Amino acid sequence: MTTIIKEVDLIESVADSLQFISYYHPMDYIRALGEAYRAEKSPAAKDAIAQILTNSKMCAEGHRPICQDTGIVTVFVKWGQDCRLESDKSLQQVVDEGVRRAYLHPENKLRASILADPAFTRRNTKDNTPSVMHVEMVPGSAVSIDVAAKGGGSENKSKFKMMNPSDNIVDWVLEMIPQMGAGWCPPGMLGIGIGGTAEKAVMLAKESLMGSIDMAQLKERGPRNDIEELRIELFDKVNALGIGAQGLGGLSTILDVKIMDFPTHAASKPVAMIPNCAATRHAHFTLDGSGPAYLEAPKLDEWPDVNWAPSSEAKRVQLDELTSEEVQSWKHGDRLLLNGKMLTGRDAAHKRIKDMLARGEQLPVEFRGRVIYYVGPVDPVGEEVVGPAGPTTATRMDKFTDMMLEEGLLAMVGKAERGPMAIEAIKKHKSAYLMAVGGSAYLVSRAIKGSRIVGFEDLGMEAIYEFEVQDMPVTVAVDSAGDSVHHLAPLVWREKIAKEGLLEEA
Repeated sequence: MTTIIKEVDLIESVADSLQFISYYHPMDYIRALGEAYRAEKSPAAKDAIAQILTNSKMCAEGHRPICQDTGIVTVFVKWGQDCRLESDKSLQQVVDEGVRRAYLHPENKLRASILADPAFTRRNTKDNTPSVMHVEMVPGSAVSIDVAAKGGGSENKSKFKMMNPSDNIVDWVLEMIPQMGAGWCPPGMLGIGIGGTAEKAVMLAKESLMGSIDMAQLKERGPRNDIEELRIELFDKVNALGIGAQGLGGLSTILDVKIMDFPTHAASKPVAMIPNCAATRHAHFTLDGSGPAYLEAPKLDEWPDVNWAPSSEAKRVQLDELTSEEVQSWKHGDRLLLNGKMLTGRDAAHKRIKDMLARGEQLPVEFRGRVIYYVGPVDPVGEEVVGPAGPTTATRMDKFTDMMLEEGLLAMVGKAERGPMAIEAIKKHKSAYLMAVGGSAYLVSRAIKGSRIVGFEDLGMEAIYEFEVQDMPVTVAVDSAGDSVHHLAPLVWREKIAKEGLLEEA
């Protein structure tokens, strides 16, 4: 007997699931992160995890996005061979209509980040379509669907290698993890795909991230096969690197490692690794012809009792009175609370500034004596001043850093580490780079009390805004001497872990 899957039911189910995962973390992630918080010994990492957990509960309560980067939609469809889609549209078109409705939902509009013509004009499609879809025909009379919304910061850290058959997978992973930096917003998960062909290995890595976090249970019962042994070995050895939450040094860099494999050619060993960030977003639903599927909301009392508050050691900074001398007094690792007016800008704005300066044109805003925040906020709803507005990966702005500091910027705010080029520019100009926590976008947005566009309005979320902030929490990640907390803190915690057996205690 044929099961009829109605177009409207599939659209509604996709739209509902994408709205759902924009503000509800998977509860397995929250439970694992709560355990990581309790075990964490690094004050900086513990504070970062507290911000992520507090942000998560705020988003669950307010039905607003966990992260301002609401992701590229990936869909895994296992289509029962006894099912028929009742539609004159393609499966891709039907799923994309669900994506469109989710991202344009008036009560929780999600940021549209998808660009057509990726190599050239990079034009925004305005509705976050198309999705990336994988379809497998399977026996049965139901349709099983996994949906995920993958942020660009973590997706950009994906790694792939065509290994020789004798190469060691663990060695390669341990070589790659430090190179990934903190732009993928740890603590999260690692998805690893082994075998098949190049594209199959990468797809396996992505699909593995749809699985639930069960490392604690796996360790408790012990491994039953080689893959499980490999998962445990990688989990322990990656965390022993001491990278920690947001790369600030600590015990929890990853919460789980998921691995899927597939037969491969005798001459090959393709291996792919894809991280999932602190804004882990995925869900599963099944359609059986009886109507749309709706996901059940978790109970708010399932979140750990963690309520982030500013550290008593944090220094309040008045941005409107900030001087170069005050910036030079900050040391890496210092915690600050920013107050006053700051500018925003990211990739597209920086590129346009560079082009305007090259043509001798006047910029729309004066950067001298100002601080810039690398952010692309979600549109506000209701009485919000701005939607979720967490930091974007700062390394993408490295090649523009010297240019901007020449224009008189005093400091920059973003997420993750800076590269050698940016650090050299910061040291040369005696400026500073401040890090906000990735994965706490809604929490950060509550510190923004005013917002107006002051330049490049046509760039949408990449326009230059002026934010007025109150007690916005940041950490000095690179100070005016060029010392980087992302370079130094993990080394300290790696040594502590090795000498003091901290992971065994945890």
